[in-house]
Amino acid sequence: MRISFPGALPYLKSALSSALAVIVVCSVTAQDSPGSEKSARVTLTYMGTASWEISDGKTVILIDPYLSRILAPLPGTGSAASGRVPGDTRPEHRWNDVVPPDVATIDAHIHHADFVLVTRTQNVMRAYSVPEDQLITVRGGEDYEFGKFSLKVIPSIHSPLAHKHYFSSAKVPDGVKAPLTLEQMNPEGGTLAYLIRLDGHQILAFGGNNYIEREMEGLKPDVVLVGAGPSRKEIYDYTGRLMRALHFPSLVLPTHWDNFVAPYSASQQPAIDALQPFLQEITAASPKTKVIVPKYFEPIVLDSTSH
Repeated sequence: MRISFPGALPYLKSALSSALAVIVVCSVTAQDSPGSEKSARVTLTYMGTASWEISDGKTVILIDPYLSRILAPLPGTGSAASGRVPGDTRPEHRWNDVVPPDVATIDAHIHHADFVLVTRTQNVMRAYSVPEDQLITVRGGEDYEFGKFSLKVIPSIHSPLAHKHYFSSAKVPDGVKAPLTLEQMNPEGGTLAYLIRLDGHQILAFGGNNYIEREMEGLKPDVVLVGAGPSRKEIYDYTGRLMRALHFPSLVLPTHWDNFVAPYSASQQPAIDALQPFLQEITAASPKTKVIVPKYFEPIVLDSTSH
């Protein structure tokens, strides 16, 4: 089973698999495999970094689908050393490299997509020939109806990396052409969050480790994908303010906390150990909130009675 949307597949395999830098909702069509079973309950599946699949068994929504796990310098460090594990034969890349995507991993885990929600800049997709009629540019504040689900676009801000210095304030310029280097793909271009209303659930997804508190007013999601990386510690009462602003959601799923330059086969135990203070922060701020640390590619089924 392979995603079928002319012109957009190279983008999913090259642009999204190499960097996440897009402010866009990308609507695509997909093919079902014969005999595929449909679930009546909403599932969320973590693919690492800030990547998720959300589905009710009929509609499939991808968020920031980055699966190539490139061994490249971490933002603000200049080093990819933390991603190298014993037996790891992957080449180490630099910012001026054009990096091929991990097509085998992408094909193994992404089988169907109706919508792709990306939390940063759209010109990368144009560079990879995604048709204009499949791109919906959003800036924050939009609230769109798509039939099976609705989508509220929420202005946001990215993680305070490198001691409160944004990694990049540049934007990908108009008219760039593929193939692009990592550096060309990397500018942030702005950051968004999304409130997805699907089958009675309200799922709030963040793409980074920060938020704008006033934009949380009036939101009452039952599920929140909260950026839980270490840069959150640069923000005053990050977890407590968010839980209070969102009226203490039923379920929190940490996102963007793993070592995304390490292969999927590598142990994530060091990252899980580093995540423990975040779990304690949630419990202290919102004792009735359930927290699940997601495992790669293992669906989390939402309780149909919890919303």
